[in-house]
Amino acid sequence: MERSMRLVSAALVLALLLVATEIGPMAVEGRSAKKVEPKKRTCESQNQKFKGICFLASNCATSCTTEGFNGGQCRGFRRRCFCSKAC
Repeated sequence: MERSMRLVSAALVLALLLVATEIGPMAVEGRSAKKVEPKKRTCESQNQKFKGICFLASNCATSCTTEGFNGGQCRGFRRRCFCSKAC
């Protein structure tokens, strides 16, 4: 009985230690003294002219620039071309 109580208490202390190390860094990041610049918003849209599977990001970006966007990337499981521009 005494041995099982020691084992349970050791497991509890170990679990608390693991939880405390996971929570600790998040609290420190939230109190940053640095002034954070607001992020520039980026609008994205699926390319309407690009046909087929998107393998090369350069082909996607070229197609997006013809539609008036700044660039493009291949994304997703189905590898679609998404164009992006600043909002």
